Amino acid sequence: MRPDVVSDLTGGPMRRISVSMRILLYIIAALVVLTIAAAVFVRLAPIDVARWHVDPETVTPPTTPNFSLIAGGGATSIDAPALAVAGRLQDIAEAEGARVLAGSLGEGFVTYVVRSRVMGYPDFISIRLVPEGDTTRMHIFSRSRYGYSDLGVNTVRVHRWLTAARGEEGGE
Repeated sequence: MRPDVVSDLTGGPMRRISVSMRILLYIIAALVVLTIAAAVFVRLAPIDVARWHVDPETVTPPTTPNFSLIAGGGATSIDAPALAVAGRLQDIAEAEGARVLAGSLGEGFVTYVVRSRVMGYPDFISIRLVPEGDTTRMHIFSRSRYGYSDLGVNTVRVHRWLTAARGEEGGE
Protein backbone atom coordinates (compact mmCIF):
# COMPACT_ATOMS: atom_id res chain seq x y z
CA MET A 1 0.00 0.00 0.00
CA ARG A 2 1.23 3.52 -0.78
CA PRO A 3 2.44 5.57 2.24
CA ASP A 4 -0.03 8.45 1.60
CA VAL A 5 -3.01 6.10 1.68
CA VAL A 6 -4.38 4.62 4.87
CA SER A 7 -7.25 2.26 5.40
CA ASP A 8 -10.51 3.43 6.99
CA LEU A 9 -12.65 1.13 9.14
CA THR A 10 -14.21 -0.53 6.11
CA GLY A 11 -10.83 -1.40 4.67
CA GLY A 12 -11.18 1.06 1.75
CA PRO A 13 -8.46 3.55 0.87
CA MET A 14 -8.59 6.96 2.58
CA ARG A 15 -6.20 9.81 1.84
CA ARG A 16 -4.49 11.60 4.71
CA ILE A 17 -5.36 15.23 5.11
CA SER A 18 -2.42 17.40 4.16
CA VAL A 19 -1.06 19.99 6.57
CA SER A 20 -2.31 22.89 4.40
CA MET A 21 -5.79 21.36 4.24
CA ARG A 22 -5.78 20.91 8.02
CA ILE A 23 -4.80 24.57 8.49
CA LEU A 24 -7.59 25.64 6.14
CA LEU A 25 -10.12 23.62 8.15
CA TYR A 26 -8.90 25.25 11.39
CA ILE A 27 -9.26 28.71 9.82
CA ILE A 28 -12.79 27.92 8.63
CA ALA A 29 -13.72 26.56 12.07
CA ALA A 30 -12.31 29.69 13.74
CA LEU A 31 -14.32 31.94 11.38
CA VAL A 32 -17.51 30.02 12.17
CA VAL A 33 -16.88 30.37 15.91
CA LEU A 34 -16.15 34.12 15.54
CA THR A 35 -19.32 34.64 13.51
CA ILE A 36 -21.41 32.88 16.14
CA ALA A 37 -19.73 34.89 18.92
CA ALA A 38 -20.42 38.15 17.05
CA ALA A 39 -24.07 37.19 16.54
CA VAL A 40 -24.45 36.39 20.24
CA PHE A 41 -22.76 39.66 21.23
CA VAL A 42 -24.99 41.73 18.93
CA ARG A 43 -28.12 40.16 20.39
CA LEU A 44 -27.07 40.23 24.06
CA ALA A 45 -25.06 43.47 24.32
CA PRO A 46 -26.66 45.78 26.89
CA ILE A 47 -28.55 48.82 25.61
CA ASP A 48 -27.98 52.18 27.28
CA VAL A 49 -31.49 53.65 27.32
CA ALA A 50 -30.23 57.19 27.97
CA ARG A 51 -28.06 57.03 24.84
CA TRP A 52 -30.77 55.75 22.48
CA HIS A 53 -34.00 57.30 23.88
CA VAL A 54 -33.41 60.75 22.46
CA ASP A 55 -35.87 63.41 21.38
CA PRO A 56 -35.86 63.63 17.57
CA GLU A 57 -36.91 67.27 17.85
CA THR A 58 -33.66 68.30 19.55
CA VAL A 59 -31.12 65.59 18.68
CA THR A 60 -27.81 66.39 16.98
CA PRO A 61 -27.55 64.19 13.86
CA PRO A 62 -24.77 61.59 13.92
CA THR A 63 -21.66 62.02 11.77
CA THR A 64 -22.23 58.63 10.09
CA PRO A 65 -24.77 58.10 7.28
CA ASN A 66 -26.58 55.23 9.02
CA PHE A 67 -29.63 57.23 10.11
CA SER A 68 -32.73 59.04 8.90
CA LEU A 69 -34.07 62.11 10.69
CA ILE A 70 -37.22 64.05 9.89
CA ALA A 71 -37.70 66.63 12.63
CA GLY A 72 -37.75 70.28 13.53
CA GLY A 73 -38.96 72.44 10.66
CA GLY A 74 -38.98 69.37 8.41
CA ALA A 75 -41.30 67.37 10.67
CA THR A 76 -44.35 65.91 8.98
CA SER A 77 -47.82 67.28 9.68
CA ILE A 78 -50.47 64.55 9.65
CA ASP A 79 -54.18 65.34 9.26
CA ALA A 80 -55.31 63.25 12.23
CA PRO A 81 -55.39 63.60 16.00
CA ALA A 82 -52.40 62.29 17.94
CA LEU A 83 -54.36 59.32 19.32
CA ALA A 84 -55.21 58.08 15.81
CA VAL A 85 -51.60 58.56 14.64
CA ALA A 86 -50.34 56.71 17.74
CA GLY A 87 -52.65 53.77 16.96
CA ARG A 88 -51.42 53.54 13.38
CA LEU A 89 -47.79 53.70 14.51
CA GLN A 90 -48.43 51.00 17.11
CA ASP A 91 -49.84 48.76 14.35
CA ILE A 92 -46.78 49.09 12.10
CA ALA A 93 -44.39 48.76 15.03
CA GLU A 94 -46.03 45.46 16.01
CA ALA A 95 -46.08 44.28 12.38
CA GLU A 96 -42.32 44.87 12.11
CA GLY A 97 -41.50 43.22 15.44
CA ALA A 98 -40.48 46.45 17.17
CA ARG A 99 -40.39 46.54 20.95
CA VAL A 100 -40.60 49.61 23.14
CA LEU A 101 -37.25 50.60 24.65
CA ALA A 102 -38.56 53.63 26.56
CA GLY A 103 -41.50 56.02 26.64
CA SER A 104 -44.89 55.44 25.09
CA LEU A 105 -46.92 56.71 22.18
CA GLY A 106 -49.64 57.72 24.66
CA GLU A 107 -47.14 60.13 26.24
CA GLY A 108 -46.17 61.38 22.78
CA PHE A 109 -42.52 60.26 22.96
CA VAL A 110 -41.30 56.69 22.43
CA THR A 111 -38.20 54.81 21.28
CA TYR A 112 -38.47 51.38 19.68
CA VAL A 113 -35.85 48.72 18.97
CA VAL A 114 -36.16 46.77 15.71
CA ARG A 115 -33.69 43.98 14.94
CA SER A 116 -32.53 42.82 11.51
CA ARG A 117 -33.81 39.39 10.52
CA VAL A 118 -30.54 37.50 10.02
CA MET A 119 -27.95 38.87 12.45
CA GLY A 120 -30.25 40.71 14.85
CA TYR A 121 -28.54 44.10 14.50
CA PRO A 122 -30.53 46.65 16.53
CA ASP A 123 -31.95 49.82 14.99
CA PHE A 124 -33.56 52.46 17.19
CA ILE A 125 -36.60 54.53 16.17
CA SER A 126 -37.48 57.55 18.31
CA ILE A 127 -40.79 59.30 17.66
CA ARG A 128 -42.25 62.48 19.09
CA LEU A 129 -45.91 63.27 18.39
CA VAL A 130 -46.94 66.91 18.89
CA PRO A 131 -50.71 67.57 18.80
CA GLU A 132 -51.64 70.74 16.90
CA GLY A 133 -55.41 71.02 17.02
CA ASP A 134 -56.89 68.45 14.62
CA THR A 135 -53.46 67.58 13.21
CA THR A 136 -50.32 66.01 14.61
CA ARG A 137 -46.72 66.94 13.91
CA MET A 138 -44.52 63.84 13.81
CA HIS A 139 -40.77 63.94 14.45
CA ILE A 140 -38.95 60.66 13.74
CA PHE A 141 -35.33 59.55 14.09
CA SER A 142 -34.26 56.06 12.97
CA ARG A 143 -30.64 54.93 13.30
CA SER A 144 -28.42 51.86 13.39
CA ARG A 145 -26.32 50.95 16.40
CA TYR A 146 -23.58 49.17 14.43
CA GLY A 147 -21.83 49.96 11.18
CA TYR A 148 -21.09 53.02 9.14
CA SER A 149 -23.74 52.68 6.44
CA ASP A 150 -27.20 51.18 6.71
CA LEU A 151 -27.69 50.84 2.92
CA GLY A 152 -30.79 53.04 3.17
CA VAL A 153 -32.69 50.79 5.58
CA ASN A 154 -33.51 53.59 8.04
CA THR A 155 -34.72 55.98 5.33
CA VAL A 156 -37.00 53.32 3.88
CA ARG A 157 -38.32 52.51 7.38
CA VAL A 158 -39.01 56.18 8.19
CA HIS A 159 -40.99 56.64 4.97
CA ARG A 160 -42.89 53.39 5.58
CA TRP A 161 -43.79 54.46 9.13
CA LEU A 162 -44.79 57.95 7.95
CA THR A 163 -47.04 56.38 5.32
CA ALA A 164 -48.63 54.20 8.01
CA ALA A 165 -49.03 57.19 10.37
CA ARG A 166 -50.93 59.04 7.64
CA GLY A 167 -53.22 56.02 7.22
CA GLU A 168 -52.16 55.58 3.59
CA GLU A 169 -51.80 52.26 1.79
CA GLY A 170 -48.35 50.68 1.68
CA GLY A 171 -47.43 51.62 5.24
CA GLU A 172 -47.81 48.12 6.64
